[in-house]
Amino acid sequence: MPKFLAVHPLPTPMGPEEGGSGFKMVRANSTRDTYWVRSWIQGNEEGKATKLFCEWNAASAEDVRNALKNIPVPTEGIYPMMIVDSEDYR
Repeated sequence: MPKFLAVHPLPTPMGPEEGGSGFKMVRANSTRDTYWVRSWIQGNEEGKATKLFCEWNAASAEDVRNALKNIPVPTEGIYPMMIVDSEDYR
């Protein structure tokens, strides 16, 4: 299945207590064919999230956009991606 990276700049930094409900919303909007896999969080000096990088499996970027349309976090872009593991180059 194709993979996509959704990038979300956060308007204000947030801590884990604020972010947890957002991730639950994303999970609830996932389907069998379009689903959130994992996220990486860029933090600031206080340990609060400033940007999210979310991996999705989906048939198209449009499917990811549709899954995110009701999530109240801005989306900078949705990009096709591949995963390269360092173990592949040992």
